[in-house]
Amino acid sequence: MATEYGQGYGHGLGFPERGLPEHGGERRHRLPAGLRAPFEARSWREFGYVLLSLPISILLFVYAITMVSLGAGLLVTFLGIPVLAAALAGCRGFGALERARARALLDLNVAEPEPLRMRRRGFMAWMGAVLKSGTSWRTLLYAVLHFPWAVFSFVVAVNVWAYGWALLTYPLWFWVFPVWAGQDGLQLYGDGTHRIYLDNPFEITVTALVGLLFTLATPWIVRALTMVDRVMVHGLLGPSRLATRVVELESDRGVVVDTAAADLRRIERDLHDGAQARLVALAMDLGLAKEKLAEDPQAAARMVDEAHGEVKTALQELRDLARGIHPAVLTDRGLDAALSAVASRCAVPVEVQVDLEERPVPAIEGIAYFTVSELLQNISKHSRATWAAVDVWRVENRLMLQVVDNGVGGAGTSGGSGLSGLAERLDAVDGILVVDSPVGGPTRVTAELPWRTV
Repeated sequence: MATEYGQGYGHGLGFPERGLPEHGGERRHRLPAGLRAPFEARSWREFGYVLLSLPISILLFVYAITMVSLGAGLLVTFLGIPVLAAALAGCRGFGALERARARALLDLNVAEPEPLRMRRRGFMAWMGAVLKSGTSWRTLLYAVLHFPWAVFSFVVAVNVWAYGWALLTYPLWFWVFPVWAGQDGLQLYGDGTHRIYLDNPFEITVTALVGLLFTLATPWIVRALTMVDRVMVHGLLGPSRLATRVVELESDRGVVVDTAAADLRRIERDLHDGAQARLVALAMDLGLAKEKLAEDPQAAARMVDEAHGEVKTALQELRDLARGIHPAVLTDRGLDAALSAVASRCAVPVEVQVDLEERPVPAIEGIAYFTVSELLQNISKHSRATWAAVDVWRVENRLMLQVVDNGVGGAGTSGGSGLSGLAERLDAVDGILVVDSPVGGPTRVTAELPWRTV
């Protein structure tokens, strides 16, 4: 089951989706994030999201409450059920609008929820599917809960934004008060006998500095407000955890089926091109030797001797093929002995350390064995390393594997390399593959598998 790195060694570093982030490519700014935040497009998009939330939430709240109340009031008649279904269907439509708005303004990509499941066609089937769908009721809950939050976030965001820019620009417009309002400046305090105005240069400067603080803080306040919106959109308008898990399992099942089919094709190819072809040639040679036995015993003996060599070669190929399917040493003695046997056949010296008090189930043990076997074969073929190490241990309910070498590096899971296929195989059983391989080395590949015992 050797897997080549393909575009791995010698190319850029790649990581799986759930692994470490990729290096490089980050844009460096001269100004710190706190100073440039008020002028970034992201801050203005988030502020626009908060501004739009109020009118949209009012419309959605009024629609949801009105339609649900009407449907609940009409439940004593048959009309209440279709009205309630129409209310939920309208909420689903608003949910699609909210996902699109979050995608455009918050860069939040929320997957579409599971569609309606109708066993038959017709209005009654559609109505029953809408009423039984959990997505419909979650969008209704979003319509009710988002309204008070939209009011709160709108008030907070608009006030801090308006006060911040107003105070920051106060030195530019404070002259309005003595000219048009008949007072010295912006009134800070006042009662029947005493008033305080911000009218001298020192007070005007302090006012502008306070406005600067408000202006710099506004994007982060708005961002904190939109974090709640992100949670609500993701949790209530996206697919449920159960639906997401079903999609993941369907995808993993497809990977497992494809992997099993590929393994069967590989075994069939190895048998057909290797041992089977050699046995056919052996049968022909023995037939010729049988014919020559009476005429030329010495030639027949030579042919039998050659056939004997072919038998040994065929037996070795069959042993190698059986070892590739599932080695007997793994079944009899576990990972420590099996990995030591694999390491002894590696082209570079390999240190093996297995720290396991008990054995996992055979399926996980087999995946761990073949993962390390493929990584060591890749090291032999592509890494140009002079040393490698294999470490296996358990952390709570996870089996950890780590293979390290001092080769040229540059391995990655991108570009359709063999490591990407290995990562897909591990993902099919809820495993993870993380590759850390900068160009020039060293390479460190860490695999994580679920721990299951018999």
